[in-house]
Order: sequence, then structure tokens, then C-alpha cells
Amino acid sequence: MLKFSILGALEIDTPDGRIEVPGCLQRSLLQTLLVGEGEPIPSEELMHGMWGDAAEDIQANALHAHVSRLRRRLRSLEPDRPSPRLTAHPTGYRLALSERELDAVEFVKAVNTIEAASHIPPHELAGRLRAALSMWRGPVFGGSVEIPLCRRAAARYEAYRIRALELMFDAELAAGHHAGVIAELYEQHYAHPMSEHFCEQLMIALYCSGQQAEALDIYRRMRRRLSEELGVEPSPKLRRVEQAILAHDPELGPLAEAPLSRRPG
Repeated sequence: MLKFSILGALEIDTPDGRIEVPGCLQRSLLQTLLVGEGEPIPSEELMHGMWGDAAEDIQANALHAHVSRLRRRLRSLEPDRPSPRLTAHPTGYRLALSERELDAVEFVKAVNTIEAASHIPPHELAGRLRAALSMWRGPVFGGSVEIPLCRRAAARYEAYRIRALELMFDAELAAGHHAGVIAELYEQHYAHPMSEHFCEQLMIALYCSGQQAEALDIYRRMRRRLSEELGVEPSPKLRRVEQAILAHDPELGPLAEAPLSRRPG
């Protein structure tokens, strides 16, 4: 069985080891087929992905030649497979995939399954989400995504990654691991400066770690950023977190003594 990895640079895991796909056109073809997640991709989409605006001047047999080359390559990697992995369909081509053969599909399913689960202790929930997030080796396709179909897929996978991070930090905070996630939350807060969810989580983690002043400073800077860049005020939920911190609301979690070390620079 082959394992295709796109949560990072495009790679294929084979029984004999990991390989990369040579050739720009071959990579573009395989990338576009992979984000189809086992569904046929129209020939026009494949050609546009490989040749861009020049696709109108490319003959269909050029696509067929590249498909044949990729089919032979895949067959050489799994000679015992009973049926071809890459097949022709009336409108285009299909790459057969199971959910275990594409890391992005496996990740999305894991996040949906975890989010739908109930009565899981927070520490176990956080562990399962961390395990799912460990599938990511970097940006989808290594961050080089020029094909429109692949860009849309990359945005969808990234949205699931953000959701998994939000759920994981919620679970870590519910488990009382406030100080342990502060550095990670700073990283996400700076990476997604308009995300009120990460801001809220960081404020709670700081407050419950004895850093009330830092938590309120994060809120003030977020409020200023939203006002200057979007012309809006923080959401009612984020404002309630600020008020809860000012009132030392016990529902935020146990308040620790102020630590000796402060936030990272």
C-alpha cells in the first residue's frame, strides 16, 4: 500500500521507503489528482493545473502522455496491486485512494471524529488532537500551491488544522494545563493576529498562570488591532473574558501565583 503525504511537501511512502515525485508537470498532475480524494478530476482542471493559461494551446494527448507516465510510475511502486490506481473516466481521470492512503483525508476524519466524541476527559482529548496534528510536516504541498483546485483544498485543510488547534487548547485549559500551553498560544496568537479565539485562550492561560497584567495587555493590543485594521470592537465573548479577568471570576479556572518567568519575547 502506498501512503501519499501532502500536509507538507508532496511525498509518497512505499514499502521500500519514502520517495519524492520528480518533474514539475508530474507533481502538478499528482497534486491535482490527490486533492480529488478519490473522485474523478476533469481533464480541463488537470491541464489548467499543469500548464496554467497556456492549457488552451496544449493538445489533449499531451495530458494523456503525462497520465500514462504517472500510471507506469505508480504501478512500479506497487506491482502487486490488482487494479490500476490511476484510471480514465468519461470526463477525466481518477486516482483511487482510501482514507488511510492520504494524510489529509485521514487528518480531517480524525478531527471530525474527535470533535463529535463526547465524555472524553480533557487530557485524553488534548492528546488525541496532538496526535492528529502531528500529521502536519509543514504547509500543504510545502507552501507552493499555484493550482486553483489545490489552493482551495489547501485552504480547507488549513481550516481543519486551525479548528484542531482551537479544540486542543480548549482541552488543555480544561485540564488545567494553563502554564504549559502559554508558549504555544503566543505562537498561534502572533501567527493569527485577528483570531479572537486564540487571543481568548492566551488571556485565560496567562491569567490562570498568575499573569493578569499580561492577559489584560493582550486584550488591549487585540482591541487596538481590531479597531485600526478592521474598524470593529472585540466580540462580546472576548469582552466578557476581559471582564471576568478583572473580576477574578472563578469560572476562568484556578488562579496560580505569579511565576518568576514571564512571557517569551
